[in-house]
Amino acid sequence: MRNSDPYLKIVEWSKRDGCFVGTCPGLALGGVHGSDERAVYAEICDVVDEWILIHAEDRAPLPKPTPHER
Repeated sequence: MRNSDPYLKIVEWSKRDGCFVGTCPGLALGGVHGSDERAVYAEICDVVDEWILIHAEDRAPLPKPTPHER
């Protein structure tokens, strides 16, 4: 399990930008763009992992993950 797994990641098509956009609402992260949906998802996962690592190094608390039902 990756540290980023509890955080909701969204990849959606942006008509305005003409590409896929990846975001992580629980961490207020966005700005990952690209033409390949899977590549954007992989990149947003990597960005969230890096963000979590930076918080751990700074000993800063993480926001709670976005709850979602199964």
